[in-house]
Amino acid sequence: MAKKNGKVKEYSSEGYIEFEGEYLSWKIWNGKGYDKDHNVVYAINNGKGYKKDFCTKNNKLSYEAEYLNGGINGIVKKYHYLNGKLKFIGEYFNGSKNGKAKEYYLDEKLKYEGEYLYNFKLRGKEFHNEKLIYEGEYFLNKRWNGKIYDENSNVIYEIKEGNGKGKEYDDNGNLIFEGEYLNGEMNQGIMKKYDTFTGKLSFEGEYSNGKKIGKEKNMIFLVEKYLLRENI
Repeated sequence: MAKKNGKVKEYSSEGYIEFEGEYLSWKIWNGKGYDKDHNVVYAINNGKGYKKDFCTKNNKLSYEAEYLNGGINGIVKKYHYLNGKLKFIGEYFNGSKNGKAKEYYLDEKLKYEGEYLYNFKLRGKEFHNEKLIYEGEYFLNKRWNGKIYDENSNVIYEIKEGNGKGKEYDDNGNLIFEGEYLNGEMNQGIMKKYDTFTGKLSFEGEYSNGKKIGKEKNMIFLVEKYLLRENI
């Protein structure tokens, strides 16, 4: 496949121009980005600038990133789809998470603080309700060697080479797993999932020998989810 070079116009799924300019070897080199009202939201000159992207459904800022040498290099900020609040801030190199970063729950409370290497967590800390719940190392984004804390900052579990006990929370702060890990994967325990759009429980079951056992909630939930998405 030939590399993308030269002048281009790119359109959103809704049909408006998102970008007009030129590429150099697949990289945005010169041009301007637009929102759905054709307002200029960013400009790239000689592969350098500050790029922004907006959600087509609600026109809220999705992310903003430093551009250098035709790629994402520098500080990147990402925002939660539902409320537009900061979700992630961290360092990028050649389009990947590389360096220090922070992640946040929907209510803007700190969720994670640590280091990444080519999109994979290396070491860091996880928080819930502004209290430390995990501190240690990761392997392929899985908790690998570290300590689990209770709400009083006492060590209650240790994870060694991906094996141990712990808890996990979603972006809304809901407890979604409590149980045992094997090789960094959820293996035995209680599992719940909540829909991002409605906040309602969408799955409830358990893990047994690494397999999820349970079923989705009734169709009322699914219809509600569809209608809400259509109105965002």
